[in-house]
Amino acid sequence: MSAFHEVSLPLPFALGASGGPERRVDIVALGSGRESRNTPWAHGRRRYDIGGAVRTLDELHALIAFFEARRGKLHGFRFRDPFDYKSCAPSQAVSAADQELGEGDGETVTFQIVKAYGTGDAAYARPIAKPLLGSVAVAVDGDILDADAFSIDAATGIITFEEAPGVSAAVTAGFLFDTPVRFDIDRLDLSLDGFGAGRALAVPLVEILV
Repeated sequence: MSAFHEVSLPLPFALGASGGPERRVDIVALGSGRESRNTPWAHGRRRYDIGGAVRTLDELHALIAFFEARRGKLHGFRFRDPFDYKSCAPSQAVSAADQELGEGDGETVTFQIVKAYGTGDAAYARPIAKPLLGSVAVAVDGDILDADAFSIDAATGIITFEEAPGVSAAVTAGFLFDTPVRFDIDRLDLSLDGFGAGRALAVPLVEILV
């Protein structure tokens, strides 16, 4: 049975990755020459290739071990997207005011961490399911909360408050996060280039919903 392993791909592999977000859009050409465009996906999906990050036999050995432990495509794992792993821009420091999670109603104590892309009505709110423990800062109406005022589920990205935020109180957060992925290949194609040197021809990863 497939499952998700709360382990991270070794960081050097992530730093050498290529890839990014994918969107599916179905386009139908109408007789008038206009187009009808629609998407069956509520959320985007990221794809990566970490093959270019593998250069030594020791790195190949580590990759083989990680691949085998995940049983290939069977089990998901955490991946640090080198292009998108903060609630803010990569060059900025995480702040409790980075992302709006919603407004309090005096009763709700749980809020899903999200990251917004774009602004206004066109903005896309991406649910963040794999935050890093210890990196999450939370504020209510601009007041930064102590760590004992809330808890964070690192496996789902849900914040639970000890006391419900008041009516119309703005709930915001800042955080670091991983992307849940799996291998998108049934076998590793490896090449020995020389003494102590090797490479992986392609090691694709695909984002999964958890």
